[in-house]
Amino acid sequence: MFRTFRILILLLILATVGLSAWRSNSRLTAWENTVHVALYPIAGDDAPSTQAYLAQLDNSQFAEIAEWIQAETQRYGKSLLQPIALQLAPPLREAPPLPPTNRSQLDIALWSLKFRWWASQHDAIAGPKPQVRLFILFHDPARTPQPPHSTGLDKGQIGIVHAFAHRMQRRQNNIVIAHEMLHTFGASDKYNLATLQPIWPQGYAEPDKSPRLPQTWAEIMAGRIPLTETRAEMPASLQQSLIGPETAKEIGLLRSTR
Repeated sequence: MFRTFRILILLLILATVGLSAWRSNSRLTAWENTVHVALYPIAGDDAPSTQAYLAQLDNSQFAEIAEWIQAETQRYGKSLLQPIALQLAPPLREAPPLPPTNRSQLDIALWSLKFRWWASQHDAIAGPKPQVRLFILFHDPARTPQPPHSTGLDKGQIGIVHAFAHRMQRRQNNIVIAHEMLHTFGASDKYNLATLQPIWPQGYAEPDKSPRLPQTWAEIMAGRIPLTETRAEMPASLQQSLIGPETAKEIGLLRSTR
């Protein structure tokens, strides 16, 4: 009985949160006003090199994300001068609650609420109130050669990004940040979870290209450039990535004909 009551309360809360998120997302995907995105750096480990990396971060190291978004929105015919404005917050000392290893719907829903609450308590930043908040955990690559999976809440306006605390990985970090940011706009993943291979046609930047392979660019929500049916490679930077037609429909850049 108590479990049933708990689930009903949770569903009510989720419905309320979902309605609020839907309204906020509608404003994000209208592409009529600048969306303010806050980046909150966090040390993902206690390595001195990670602390040193966080200390030297500034807005310029993430500027290419905003520039790339502007170029992509213009490619889809949007004339907004500054689609997104990125602002770097001071480093946080506390890490957010991470997604559960047990992926049951109830556990994920509970984590989502917990994360939303945590984010609301750790959102101090100068300037305009951000519509999107990304909490970036930086890891020493010598300690963590393969960081955990990043998570952007679909239409939730918040996300957790795992990145490398090394200047040579800045461009790859920015690809991951852009990917998770677009999740908060409503974009979905477009790769096979088992093989990491982009899914045709939605995971291809140019799905109508002939011959189909090799592709030239990575679709941002697929994350890799398809070269053969079984092989794909990471793009070197956002300059080798595009927002494909399906993602453009999901985030409001392209009107769906369905």
